[in-house]
Amino acid sequence: MKTDIRSTDPGTNRDGPTDGVVQHMVEGLVAFREDTSVGPLLAERYDVSADGKTYTFTLRPDVRFHNGAPLTADDVVWSWQRYLDAATQWRCRPEFTGGLAKLESIAKTDDHTVVFTFDRPSALIPATMARVDCGGSGSTHRDSVGPDGKWRDPIGTGPFKMGEWRRGQHVELVRFDQYASRDEARDGYTGGKKAAVDRIRFVVIPDAAAAKAALMSGASDIDPDIEPEDFAELKARPGLKFESATTMSMATVIFQTRDKVMQDVRIRRALALAIDTAEITDAVTAGTAKPNNSVIPISSPYYTKVQAGGYTRDLAAARKLLAEAGYGGQPIKLLANKRFKSSFDVAVLVQAAAQQVGLKIDIEVLDWATQLDRYTKGDFQIQSFPYSARLDPALSYEMVTGPKATQPRKVWDNPEVEAILRQSMQIADRGKRQVLFDTLHRRQIEELPLIMIYNEVQIAAMRTALNGYKAWPTGQPRLWGVTLN
Repeated sequence: MKTDIRSTDPGTNRDGPTDGVVQHMVEGLVAFREDTSVGPLLAERYDVSADGKTYTFTLRPDVRFHNGAPLTADDVVWSWQRYLDAATQWRCRPEFTGGLAKLESIAKTDDHTVVFTFDRPSALIPATMARVDCGGSGSTHRDSVGPDGKWRDPIGTGPFKMGEWRRGQHVELVRFDQYASRDEARDGYTGGKKAAVDRIRFVVIPDAAAAKAALMSGASDIDPDIEPEDFAELKARPGLKFESATTMSMATVIFQTRDKVMQDVRIRRALALAIDTAEITDAVTAGTAKPNNSVIPISSPYYTKVQAGGYTRDLAAARKLLAEAGYGGQPIKLLANKRFKSSFDVAVLVQAAAQQVGLKIDIEVLDWATQLDRYTKGDFQIQSFPYSARLDPALSYEMVTGPKATQPRKVWDNPEVEAILRQSMQIADRGKRQVLFDTLHRRQIEELPLIMIYNEVQIAAMRTALNGYKAWPTGQPRLWGVTLN
């Protein structure tokens, strides 16, 4: 891993690398399949009432926690009550307290049945429960929390359990021998899971050259996210093989639209017209990815010719917009980090493009934890910011859309847009949703709360002795079903 995890508490103090580790230990009632649909995981099945407000989950009877205790409806209720407690600071609490729908009650009807009742229907309730950044809404045993109410370690139901975490060095997970797998084939984050190795060690190596050296020397077995420019060199070496997938993660430049300079859409549009998205994408990804100005990922079934429309470089138009805005050459600070090399590379190329039209951008390089904290607080002018994958277009837009007053990290604060987004979450009809997403894309291009640049193609490099690894659109590693010969 390029960076250490932030915590082991699902969906709270988290980022993409944290999610990838935690999902080996913690499971939710439902999870995303490979095709981005949602299927049961801890639930044997779930049923939805005719009015769409009540979800009844029937739990699988053979599931155990890492401490040997059986999973019961009481555990699910306890986990969700903890998530909904404001003190937990669960990332997805706003969605279940009125944003998506208000979760009015969680009740068990017997030891293996839990009923969720919402104030209104939403087609995205299962998908939001399955969201990786929500921790997959994982069920944990109450002993995961100490007597003082503070989080200790995850006692989950996953194929691996917590081992040793040496901060800044590695996280080690241990096979859970009592794991009860589903019968189906592996399918995204659901389906069959088998821990085929005794231990997994996620080693923190921030430096890309050092990570490459570890792989080539055999000190590591797999790097699930190599730097694109290293692909040609690694491919020429014996003893390695590769697996790749176009992910739904997003490389972006985001704006604080409440900033006294960046609140002027003409200045934001001038920057968008100054850069060549295709040129930046090709340079940063070594030609492995395609440019995309839409929040909807290229690999999404909702990506059409409408989403393919975006910005065309026009330096003269950019200079004219800056003059109309009365921009006087004041410096604009762009935040980036070097933990994710692409973030810094995008920042440098955007800075160079801005100079050509007279926009003065200064890059401030922060460590990733600090940049993420500034993002969460909305404390920035511009950021070169990577968003992790969301597997439904409404969830992709939800990452960036919302009221800044209650969610300062949101970059697109527009009640009309939020209303359109809510509508897309409430209906299941594919054609009607497409119309709404087309509207959101056109407004995104017009209002410019961010510049979408590309969706990452993630390339995993591994020793030939390692088998069973498969890349997929989330970009997250899945190390169950993986063997070492």
